[in-house]
Amino acid sequence: MRGTNQSVSEFLLLGLSRQPQQQRLLFLLFLIMYLATVLGNLLIILAISTDSRLHTPMYFFLSNLSLVDICFSSTTVPKMLANHILGMQTISFSGCLSQMYFVFMFVDIDNFLLAVMAYDRFVAVCHPLHYTTKMTHRLCALLVAGSWVIANLNVLLHTLLMARLSFCADNAIPHFFCDVTPLLRLSCSDTHLNELMILTEGALIMIIPFVCILASYIHITCAVLRVPSARGRWKAFSTCSCHLAVVSLFYGTIIAVYFNPSSSHSAEKDTAATVLYTVVTPMLNPFIYSLRNRDLKGALRKAVGGRTFSL
Repeated sequence: MRGTNQSVSEFLLLGLSRQPQQQRLLFLLFLIMYLATVLGNLLIILAISTDSRLHTPMYFFLSNLSLVDICFSSTTVPKMLANHILGMQTISFSGCLSQMYFVFMFVDIDNFLLAVMAYDRFVAVCHPLHYTTKMTHRLCALLVAGSWVIANLNVLLHTLLMARLSFCADNAIPHFFCDVTPLLRLSCSDTHLNELMILTEGALIMIIPFVCILASYIHITCAVLRVPSARGRWKAFSTCSCHLAVVSLFYGTIIAVYFNPSSSHSAEKDTAATVLYTVVTPMLNPFIYSLRNRDLKGALRKAVGGRTFSL
């Protein structure tokens, strides 16, 4: 136990820097990245929804990933930008728990969708003749709906565990959003149960899809190596390397921040890592997953050009 028995009703989000010049630079940088994230992912959704040729399982999952990435960034960045403009750093206890809930709900859904997309590519590459019979509309809808349900149940558990904790005296969070690790450090209650659930149940939620992604790509690699065309092999490996780069960035930062004992954490390292998966990765996803795709490029040009001439 530390601090006093006074209950904290609000927290202070200290942001990424306390230097005025750095704050202005970070505000501009985060504003640009957020606008790029929203615009890029909205264009992906627009292109997929307006082009009937893209009404396939792969693009269905991609449009859902783009929607989740928009929501994901919108749970943290606008609040940080508003705090800078208004000169306010406070967030209520209930608002903090709500922000934490939605942040990690979208993290979990991102996690599941990455695994679902890897499975879709596995079926397409390794079982092309059975692709249409296996990846039915019903299965695709169930996979996406299941991702939302499991993510909500998982995050609800951790939010309820956080709500039972007491926070005394110190209410300054050295972060730009309500993250689990800084909140656990501020608590004057016993946090062993919270940490245990993060390292067990929370770890399973992240690790099982990650293992599925690796297994899918191992099978894809074996199948691609049997392709006689060197150009075909290079094209497939190039696509896989991009996907695996985002997967490594996404999972590597999350594991580094959340699946280590709290005593080994550094606030600066945690903040840098969370910026990568909450802001940078959602911004890069449209470029890595979509803009390298010829069909999607054509659909984007058609959608944007059609909207421009119709105006």
